[in-house]
Amino acid sequence: MPKSWAGSVDLHLAVDTSGGRRAGLERALRTAIATGRLASGAALPSTRALSAELGLSRGTVSAAYDQLTAEGYLTAVPGSGTRVADLPDPPQASRADSASAASWAGSASAAAAALPPPAAGSPSTAEGRAEAPLHDLLPGRPDLSTFPTSAWLRSTRRVLGRVSPEVHALGDPRGRPELREALAGYLGRTRGVHADPARIVITSGYAQSLGLLASVLRDAGTTSFAMEEPGHPFHRAIVRRAGLDIVPLPVDDRGARPDTLDGVGAAVLTPAHQYPSGATLHPDRRRAFATWARDTNGTIIEDDYDGEFRYDRQPVGALQGTAPDHVVYGGTASKTLAPALRLAWTVLPAHLVEPFAEAKRLADAHTQSLAQLVLADLIDTHAYDRHIRASRLRYRRRRDLLIETLRARAPHVRVLGVAAGLHALVLLPSAGPDENEIMRRAASHGLALMPLRDHWQDPAGRPQGLIVGYSTPVGPAYAPALDALCTVLAGRPP
Repeated sequence: MPKSWAGSVDLHLAVDTSGGRRAGLERALRTAIATGRLASGAALPSTRALSAELGLSRGTVSAAYDQLTAEGYLTAVPGSGTRVADLPDPPQASRADSASAASWAGSASAAAAALPPPAAGSPSTAEGRAEAPLHDLLPGRPDLSTFPTSAWLRSTRRVLGRVSPEVHALGDPRGRPELREALAGYLGRTRGVHADPARIVITSGYAQSLGLLASVLRDAGTTSFAMEEPGHPFHRAIVRRAGLDIVPLPVDDRGARPDTLDGVGAAVLTPAHQYPSGATLHPDRRRAFATWARDTNGTIIEDDYDGEFRYDRQPVGALQGTAPDHVVYGGTASKTLAPALRLAWTVLPAHLVEPFAEAKRLADAHTQSLAQLVLADLIDTHAYDRHIRASRLRYRRRRDLLIETLRARAPHVRVLGVAAGLHALVLLPSAGPDENEIMRRAASHGLALMPLRDHWQDPAGRPQGLIVGYSTPVGPAYAPALDALCTVLAGRPP
């Protein structure tokens, strides 16, 4: 069985060993430090952890650390581990105008006036609420019972003990500088993102980020978005609401195909783990999309919704790192912590920062501050890393149990997309039963499932299947949910 990816501190490195393993590791570390992805003072994994994660000998990692310490890139303090030395800030080829922060603060008092009043006669939160299913395998949600409550409380106490009353006022629509600084280091270290804090905007969820981007790009002259097929129907609805046309990007086992991009101004991709197929975008296609964006001045919107969760190898680095001036990177706490936090982050090319931040200001002034500060503290203290590593191990065990159970009890189905993420695509045999029959059976067993049909723009003649969210049930409910799934697939009565 493949080893689990679970080091002491997550660190994304692309190590080219063609010139030797030690030399390749040294080059990768120097590049990460020189470009600012590893900031001054950032902690590095232990030699034991990094050697296991990269498949190198511990001696190779130790020698590379010693060499970079001798060169002044790293410092080694007994009891504190190895850290990046205090170095001058790297030069930036293009930075958003940091002086604009003052103008945002000056206009914050007017932001409340831009928010619409609540609609008259809106239903209460209790009205129209669907009854909870007996078994829930819907995708899109982590196991909420594993929310790091103790760590969140500790960070909240620290934050409240040191902040001034100003934290409760309206502020910069781009978000708290503490969180943007923390994310710049974290995303560079773990996802390979070139994330200048001045180019990060905090939003109230990825859905808001996508809606704001659609309106900003529309106002700049974009008329159509390319979106993956199959893809997220809610995200298509957001783009259509902005008045944009959608061009389907066919998806196969190598991810989205870049051969239908003619005439579009932007493309929305899920490169690390395509939703819903689970495919990882092939390196050749990553290069093709990046080349298209550079040659046409197009924009790629990278939805990295569950990129931290890879089970067979180091998580695949973000596409944004290959073309930061043409790729908008979107991440979220919805899959790592909880969707109700409404915390997401958007890393933008410099020319999009100001119009995007203005669109955010007009939408809802800014995302609430306290949760931003707590998340920043979780990242700075590495409690966020620890939670993700524990979650990665937990979800891998769930994925393994799903595969083993279906192999034993429903061998007639195919399971795809299980190398990463929080869901699997279960393809139904062409001879049947079809999705309608499976959904009817599931309803009779109290089992909530997501059919694949809703993810096609035109489902006629398409493969049929189910999107199974193995992260959703709370711990004790997972085994009964799997049993119900196998019963439904086998066609037994309730």
